[in-house]
Order: sequence, then structure tokens, then C-alpha cells
Amino acid sequence: MSLRVYNTLTGKKEEFVPLEPGKVKMYVCGVTVYDHCHIGHARANVVFDMIYRYLKYAGYDVTYVRNYTDIDDKIINRANRDGIPWNEVSERFIAEFDKDMAALALELPTYQPKATEHIPEIIAIVQQLIHKGHAYAVEGDVYFRVATFADYLKLSKRNMEEMQAGARVEVDERKENPMDFKTGGTGLGVSLGTGAAGVAHRVFGHEHEVPWRDLRYSRRRQGPSLPPP
Repeated sequence: MSLRVYNTLTGKKEEFVPLEPGKVKMYVCGVTVYDHCHIGHARANVVFDMIYRYLKYAGYDVTYVRNYTDIDDKIINRANRDGIPWNEVSERFIAEFDKDMAALALELPTYQPKATEHIPEIIAIVQQLIHKGHAYAVEGDVYFRVATFADYLKLSKRNMEEMQAGARVEVDERKENPMDFKTGGTGLGVSLGTGAAGVAHRVFGHEHEVPWRDLRYSRRRQGPSLPPP
């Protein structure tokens, strides 16, 4: 019996055919480690642990990547609030996350990269986005121009006119378009910004054997009717 999976793009279940016969490359968006994880983190990781185990049981050679976003505006804000270095915040909550996942008896992914391990690569991608006109810098932050990406919102089957500014992306008068979102900061050695995790995911994929993924889960999804853009 073949494995069938739901394809968000087509809106129907389809037979799963891996990009490379016998091998599955699977990427799961990890946590931004500024606080304890919650039931939503548990649900997502339990689901993909089950998928990981089943795929291995079915005979696939699985590469499973789950990242840690360990530098981010939220982490820095938490550090400032607590009066401690930002890396103490991230290391503390990485340990707490690992403890919670172990309590759920989840298997470890193949790779668990950290954003701070790939800062030069992340900076390079952000610079490429600026150079190609897909992003722009404003007062130390870098925003992605959604208007330059024709397939933006394709998975959610929405269009720009249907989106409400401020519903999911913070309203910022400095933006060219209210829907533009932060991809990083020009001072990336200090702060990646709240949106740079997406850039980091691209780096993690290339660095850890999954530049093209058979399966991808994003934490940006907030419900069954709203997939990630």
C-alpha cells in the first residue's frame, strides 16, 4: 500500500514520491528559544516524530532536520528584561526544549543546527535579496518586498487584497508595503530580526543535506485554513 500525503498546493491527497528513490529529506521548523515551549510545540514535534519513525519503518533512509533559532529580537528582548546575556537565554531554553522533547520520548533528528552557527551564510543570503531588489534596509532592519515574489500567498490560495495589515505582520510605517516582513537586521552579528528564521532555514537546508525537501513543516501556519505564504 502506497503512502499518500496531503499536498497543500494542489489541495488533495497524492501518492508520496520522494525526490530521490529510497531517501526522504524532511525539514521541521524548530523553536525560537526565548521561553518555555507550549502544547503547540509538543503537538508538532510528536506528529513529525511519528512520521519520522514510520518512514524509517517503511524502509526509507531519512534525513530529518529541526533547527534552533537561537538569536532573534525576542531573545534579545528577553535578555534585556532579565539583565543577562542573550546567549544565556538561548542556551537555557534550548536545554528546556530538549528536556521536554525527551520527556515525550521523541527521537532526535539527524541534525539540529543553530542560527548562530551559520551567521555568515545568513548574512550572504540577505545581501543577495537586497542586491536583487527583493529586500531593502530601513534604519537597521531589512524587509522583504512581497510584491517582487509572484507566488507569495500561493499556498494559502489568497491574494494581497484579502490580507489585513497588522493581522499577522506588525504595522510599521517605515515599510514600502504593509505586508512586507522583516528578514533580518543590517547588524546581523547582533540581531537577525524576527523574520530571519526563514532565511536561516534556507541555509540549514543546504548545509545539512536537505536543500530540496520532500516534507516541510513551518511554525508560521496558524490553522488549517491558513498555510504559510
